[in-house]
Amino acid sequence: MTDSTEPSSAMPRAARRRKGRTTAPARGLVQLPWGQPQYLDTPIEPLDAEGIDKIHNAAMHILEEIGIDFLHDDAREILAQSGCDVKKDSVTVRMDRALVMEQVAKAPKRIVMTPRNPDRALVFGGTYAAFGLVSSPPNVSDLDHGRRVGNRADYQNLLKLAQSFECIHFTGGYPVEPVDLHPSIRHLDCLFDLLTLTDKLVHAYSLGVERVEDAMAMVRIAAGLDQETFEQAPRMFTNINSSSPLKHDWPMLDGAMRLARHNQLVIITPFTLAGAMAPITLAGAIAQQTAECLAAVTLLQLVRPGVPVAYGSFTSNVDMKSGAPAFGTPEYVRATQMSGQMARYYGLPWRASNANAANCVDAQATWESAASLWACSSANANIVYHAAGWMEGGLCASFEKFIIDCELLQQLSYYHQPIGITDEDLALEAIRAVGPTGHFLGAEHTRSRYKSAFYSPFLSDWSNFENWEQAGAVETPGRANRIFKEVLAQYQPPPMDLGAREELEAFVVKRKSEGGSPTDF
Repeated sequence: MTDSTEPSSAMPRAARRRKGRTTAPARGLVQLPWGQPQYLDTPIEPLDAEGIDKIHNAAMHILEEIGIDFLHDDAREILAQSGCDVKKDSVTVRMDRALVMEQVAKAPKRIVMTPRNPDRALVFGGTYAAFGLVSSPPNVSDLDHGRRVGNRADYQNLLKLAQSFECIHFTGGYPVEPVDLHPSIRHLDCLFDLLTLTDKLVHAYSLGVERVEDAMAMVRIAAGLDQETFEQAPRMFTNINSSSPLKHDWPMLDGAMRLARHNQLVIITPFTLAGAMAPITLAGAIAQQTAECLAAVTLLQLVRPGVPVAYGSFTSNVDMKSGAPAFGTPEYVRATQMSGQMARYYGLPWRASNANAANCVDAQATWESAASLWACSSANANIVYHAAGWMEGGLCASFEKFIIDCELLQQLSYYHQPIGITDEDLALEAIRAVGPTGHFLGAEHTRSRYKSAFYSPFLSDWSNFENWEQAGAVETPGRANRIFKEVLAQYQPPPMDLGAREELEAFVVKRKSEGGSPTDF
């Protein structure tokens, strides 16, 4: 069951454009207003109908003949009761394609996600896009202090940036792992920060019973909801990864089933790197990705028919000389576009990523992210993970890269604004007045429109070399460094009901006194 109410963030594109721009506290930082972009272009689809059918049939053969390992007794029992082939003393499950397609058809095509601030509600599906903060790296970096192990202070600062930038719609997990917090109680402090430093949609990790149950309780408390109201609509989500090839492990299955029982969104993202965890051919990798995803979709629909789920893609290639993951490559772009086709074939909302494998904020980082975001845009990805701040193939969160990525996200959002042509836009009178000997720089038509006619970047320096040199010739990472520090210096936490905050604080204290979550699952 999903809420069919259109959130304010999903206002018609023309209305969003009329609202104009907002300015962040940082000096000269012009932002587009809060709201979800809607793709204006039809998606690029490299596969023809025959190609889609071939990948679908290959995925069905994997599910029917090869099978998927489910390392969870309850999951296998549910699947066995539905008629799946589950042999005694085996963890491998084979399922008939008719059952799979019957269950996939129950999943909603469009999901409205409502966080504690209902004005931040999001639509996952259709032509809507939503961009998420970098998530889960163990390290963090900036120009001032270099690369370092993740900690709570940097974790909190990244959340403050996510709250401050309107192009970031959700948090996809911890923006950096705060390893200075003990693992048994880390989730309590991290979720408390997520729910108080931001009012945007939050994610919970499926890593053990207590972490998932605590996350649902804390999201419910922060929004001031009773249990029945909490379950009426999806208000949080998790992302699970299959242990490719062909395996779903216990912690993620357990968390996914717990959230599904309470009507919360589960994104299923196989970790299929071609040449390592999946076949080296893109067709084979996408077929395996599809099989692993639909196997979990089938399970979750059996747990709760109609529960919101999403098709996740992370297929890229591996550098066969080093074994390192590669991102932003032609293979990544095509795999992303092909994944979008498969998600639409099954009628599922679709998650992709802004990924790069660069080790510092340099030209490689920018071009790989630009290619990755272009893949998401050209294929109409609904949920874009790691949209801002991701480095080193996911091993590091960068403050400067966060700012640079937000610039790219704003450009994409502006690009997808609709073009409505009026008589004034055609500018015939201006052309007549300027004639063949004048120019448009001083024309009234230009002067009355120049502030709103084009996108105003906060990082690009569009001037000649001499002016750039006289201004100090500051490189883009340097400007990004200044901007993130200015934004943090003027950050204001979003309002929160005092009673809800006190109840949330009491919950954290109580769960810590009980030991939090075991670390030996």
